[in-house]
Amino acid sequence: MNNNRMILACDIGGTKTVVALYQHTGQYDLEQHRLETFPSQDYLSLDTILHEFLTRTAQQSLHAACFGVAGPVIDGQCHTTNLPWSLSEKSLATSLNTPKVKLLNDLEATAYGMLFLGPTERVTLNHGKADSVGNIAVVAAGTGLGEAMLYWDGKQHHPIASEGGHCDFAPRNDREIELLRYLRQRLNGHVSYERILSGPGLLNIYQFLRDTGYGSEPDSLREELRADDPSAVISRHALAGDDPLCVAALEMFVAIYGAEAGNLALKCLASGGVYIGGGIAPKILPALNQGIFMEAFLEKGRFATLLKNMPVSVATNPQTALLGAAQYALRMVAA
Repeated sequence: MNNNRMILACDIGGTKTVVALYQHTGQYDLEQHRLETFPSQDYLSLDTILHEFLTRTAQQSLHAACFGVAGPVIDGQCHTTNLPWSLSEKSLATSLNTPKVKLLNDLEATAYGMLFLGPTERVTLNHGKADSVGNIAVVAAGTGLGEAMLYWDGKQHHPIASEGGHCDFAPRNDREIELLRYLRQRLNGHVSYERILSGPGLLNIYQFLRDTGYGSEPDSLREELRADDPSAVISRHALAGDDPLCVAALEMFVAIYGAEAGNLALKCLASGGVYIGGGIAPKILPALNQGIFMEAFLEKGRFATLLKNMPVSVATNPQTALLGAAQYALRMVAA
């Protein structure tokens, strides 16, 4: 290995931190040499994880490093949202002994990674206009809701972070208005899209439908919800079609997901397309493919035709954020 061509990439989340070492083998080529996953909550800092990872690595001289981190990055610094960690590009550059270090919001890293997915790592929901170019919107529901954009400057894309998942939920019909009222009471006021488009959000929808009399909850299902991840239980029964309440909850989730993806596409003027990332979408692909998602996506009045021309795809590679961080580090090397 050529020490001067080594790149470090990390995907840092509240549950796990994935660290990988790559060799820069060509202008745009990376070869992964080592990957390790660490339980984030077991460590007091990122530095401890990096030290542990690098001491088990034969070569430690790095050309560049990039970190996708769950939290807002401002002026090269981030205090992670779900961890008591404070990160800075300056301190990481010192500890890693490399001048080229970049902190990206995790959705920035995910968005950039979308550009490097292979054809088997995405599922098309809408083909859109052939050879579409321009800005790209990225929306990703998982533990929370992330949103980002890839700005097209005429030659290449640049990732731009946002905290759009925390914007106000905008209901589109009477039932969604009732959902807003229900959650406003439960949450003492503000209801963001993340309160609905996330793992906990799917449970919120289910409980709303249950508590407002849409359907009854069998005792067996109630026990499952107590014993297992509620969102996984709801999704499983919804996809199997064996519980009307679960089916209705997932259909409402998918419709609101499509509507918010359309909102983001309009705000970004995403003529280059829309990518659906995060951990939930690949698990509910049959529901996304039923048409409810795209119907809500296109329900934008006079701008329906504009949205119809936008390609829409679901990313199925669970390491998209890590890929984005690695490719961004490579971009820094090439700059």
